Amino acid sequence: MARSSWKGPFYDNVILRIIDRIAKKGNYFIKLRSRRSVILPQFVGYTFHVYNGRKYIPVKVSDSMVGYKFGEFSPTRYFPGHSGNKKVVRR
Repeated sequence: MARSSWKGPFYDNVILRIIDRIAKKGNYFIKLRSRRSVILPQFVGYTFHVYNGRKYIPVKVSDSMVGYKFGEFSPTRYFPGHSGNKKVVRR
């Protein structure tokens, strides 16, 4: 179900505080577990390491990502490929 437009986008307030702190330090990546947070225009240019349940995946935020959620850029499932004999030569 979509969020009401009058409420505005959801994001964790901690993320904005961390960005303010990092802008002063000069460190450019943030470890993030909030996959449900919406990407805001203030996040453009930063690299977030988004947790997918197993490891942190680096996501560099660009202008085209604004409005999407962090979870959309860090897949949680891994597909290694179909099993089978890889040595078979097709004719």
